[in-house]
Amino acid sequence: MEDLTDNEREEQIRRWWSDNWAWIIGGVALGLALLAGWQYWQRYQAQTAEQDARSYRAVIESLSRDQRDEAVKQAAELRERRPGSAYADQAELALARAAIDRREFDEATRLLKGIADRSKDAELRRVAQTRHARVLVEQGKHDEAIALLDPAQAGAFAALFHDIRGDAYAAKGDAASAKREFEAALAAGDEALGVDRAFIELKRDATPLAVAAAPAAEASGQ
Repeated sequence: MEDLTDNEREEQIRRWWSDNWAWIIGGVALGLALLAGWQYWQRYQAQTAEQDARSYRAVIESLSRDQRDEAVKQAAELRERRPGSAYADQAELALARAAIDRREFDEATRLLKGIADRSKDAELRRVAQTRHARVLVEQGKHDEAIALLDPAQAGAFAALFHDIRGDAYAAKGDAASAKREFEAALAAGDEALGVDRAFIELKRDATPLAVAAAPAAEASGQ
């Protein structure tokens, strides 16, 4: 290819720019618009998360001051404003815990079942399920608690599921099933989820004796 003179190269560049300047400027403008939109979205997400966190903290603070009605109101406002927020789920978990402490089990069940049914966070759904199951055990609804916790669907919560199922079986007097569940909990043990292996071992070892003693105590009228 014949070398171009400086004037020819300049003329070629001018023609190329004349033919393509609109596309180049449009592409730059589009890129800047996309960047600005992304930055706006990131700021919006951060601001929304901070607002949700403040609302959650307000619920916790109200509960700590024993201002139950205010806590319920704040949690309801958070749920209405951000129905899919994990903070709304956590606020209701806190309300459920407070209800359990007051032994208002029906209210706790309502809150926990709602979280387990609709939360977008799989871990929060499992937390709600396990707490609901413990409420059922406390209410003497042992079979419902056992049915609620399917170990095959537990994932990382398998040890906790088996542990609670063991408590339910022990409470209903089925020593063999209780021991089997406690053994399964130990086999799947995950201390990161708060599973106390020593306590489960204690329950496993004590369950046959405790259950065997129950009929004798009833017969003696104790």
